[in-house]
This record gives sequence, structure tokens and C-alpha cells, in this order.
Amino acid sequence: MGLILFYAAATLTLFASFGVVATRNIVHAALFLLAALAGVAGLFVLLYAEFLALVQLLIYGGAIIIVILFALMLTRSGEYEGETETRRRPFAAVAAALLFGLMTAVFVADAEQFNTNTRQAIPFRTLAEDLFAAWAVPFEIASLVLLVALIGAVVIGRAGREEDETLPEDDGPDDAQEPVRRGSRRRAERRRRGV
Repeated sequence: MGLILFYAAATLTLFASFGVVATRNIVHAALFLLAALAGVAGLFVLLYAEFLALVQLLIYGGAIIIVILFALMLTRSGEYEGETETRRRPFAAVAAALLFGLMTAVFVADAEQFNTNTRQAIPFRTLAEDLFAAWAVPFEIASLVLLVALIGAVVIGRAGREEDETLPEDDGPDDAQEPVRRGSRRRAERRRRGV
């Protein structure tokens, strides 16, 4: 039964990971990433690492995906509609395939070293003592870094919104002034340069 659950979680993780890099919709990529993280959490449960499974679901599957979706909502995605198509996709696919082959070879070569029939769970008390005694300062620093990243996303989103507000032209009477969008100027400049 454990082997069937392992193959199910591994299959979910692999297909969801492929979906993250293959889809062209950024929201679908975030949802595929959530499914991949859930599959990894299932693998942690099979290894009796319940704490890591909870961290995977609550922090990565919950908080990080929500931060990604907030960043998507705060970003003006209209400017980047044509930028998902690039000529570098084949090179990226070849590099990903080579990296996958290398990692598979390394894991297969070292499989005998980690082949064991006995798995032992680490008690939560031991994890808590290590996390909040020996690693308390790095834990707090990591939380501050995440907070700064969230504040930065909000500031960047607000700055972009202010740039998109209509600005009147300097010449001509006030009645004949047409609103000019800086974002549209930027898009036209990118198209002209071929970026």
C-alpha cells in the first residue's frame, strides 16, 4: 500500500511540476505549483516527516502561493502579454532535460546508500527545541525577509498604478487635452525596439 501511495504522490508531483513550466497562463502555473507542493507533502508523510509535510502545505502551499497570487493581482499583466513567447524556450527545454537526467543519474547512483526498510519519525518536541532554541534567530530573520518582500510587492504595485494615471499634455487649451498613458508609451517603445 505504501508503494502505491508513493507512486501516486510522485506522479502528481511530476505532472504538476511539468504543468508549472509548460502552461502559458501564470495563474494556472501557480495552481500547478500548489498541486506539486501537495505531492511533495505526501512524500514527506510517507517518510514519517509529518512536520515537513505540514510546513510544505501551510507555508509553501498556503502562504507562498497566496503571495504569488497577490503579486499577480498587483502587477499590470497587460504590458507583458506578448513576452511569454520567446525564442529561448527550446534552449530552456534542453537545459531542463539535461538537468533532469543529471539529477536522476545522481539519485540512482546513491540509491543503495539510502535503501532501508526502517523509517523513524522525529518527535515534535525535538524539532521544536531545535527550531526555537538553536535556530530561533535565523527563523525570525526568514520571517522578516518574507514581510519585507510582501511590503515591496505592495509598494511596487502602487507605484505602477500611479504611473498609469492619466496625465494631461502641456500644449493646448484644457478642454482639448487628451489623457496620455505612460504605460502605453512604454509598450510602444518596447515594440519599436523589438523587446
